[in-house]
Amino acid sequence: MRLVLASGNPGKLAELRALLADSGASLLPQAELGVADVEETGLSFVENALLKARHAARATGLPALADDSGLCVDALGGAPGLYSARYAGGHGDSAANIVRLLGELDGLNPQWRTAHFYAVVVLLRHADDPQPLIAEGVWPGIILDAPRGSGGFGYDPVFLDTEHGLSAAELDPALKNRISHRGRALEQLRARLPAALAALREKGSAGPSKPPCPPP
Repeated sequence: MRLVLASGNPGKLAELRALLADSGASLLPQAELGVADVEETGLSFVENALLKARHAARATGLPALADDSGLCVDALGGAPGLYSARYAGGHGDSAANIVRLLGELDGLNPQWRTAHFYAVVVLLRHADDPQPLIAEGVWPGIILDAPRGSGGFGYDPVFLDTEHGLSAAELDPALKNRISHRGRALEQLRARLPAALAALREKGSAGPSKPPCPPP
């Protein structure tokens, strides 16, 4: 079973492939299928994830998986939030984003540096799917005053998982996949995924143009 991932982020692709390793689904990045990114004009994480998934599903005829996620810092009123990937201006410039974030939190004590990662993951069986599978995950932590670790991507080097005392970039990848916001969202999705994939396998990868709504 082939699914298209509505993202070109290699770190995200690696994480999602690992999390779906035993699902029987093969995850293909949209770029391999000639699909360009769509503009994220939604006003919420859920809206952006659905925009991306519908765009990829419509362009490829395949079921589409998409996520939208961000870092929400309490002292900044939830920023960078929806704009996490382009907080410093350029999309995906993680180093610049971290520099801006640390500058805005400069001098704050740890108790005022609380934050959480948030992720929503959606699966569309086809572009006009009226009942997408939607799952959410939250990962609480604290923003460090300097980067630590070489793993992960994005804000991982400055996000401290307080339970393990390590930055997200220092965590073993398998552990991170289990406890992260994206991992928690996918764990919810996985409970409903087998039935959705089984239905798709019966009807073919693309499925009919308007299949019936799945059971809740």
